[in-house]
Amino acid sequence: MFYRLSRLLRATGRDLVTLWFAIRHPGTPGGLKLAAVLLGLYALSPIDLLPDGIPLLGLVDDVTLLAFGVPALLKLLPQPALQEARNATERVMSRWSFRRARN
Repeated sequence: MFYRLSRLLRATGRDLVTLWFAIRHPGTPGGLKLAAVLLGLYALSPIDLLPDGIPLLGLVDDVTLLAFGVPALLKLLPQPALQEARNATERVMSRWSFRRARN
């Protein structure tokens, strides 16, 4: 179970970096940029559906939203913007020497 969770978190982290580069790409539609910013604001916001003060359960809504929201936004991106964002992510990850998430 913990192995699967670590794989999910590693892949989500890579997708977050890709989404960051996609937001900055001029070919990304404004609606997707807004949705990505709102997703990030909700994840960082102290106001949640489940309060963060509840041990473990407080993080569930943030992790769930990021685990499903980020890949959904990436699927909606135009192909040129997605490809350039993935290329930029690979350059950054190789420079920082992060290992690639195993599928």
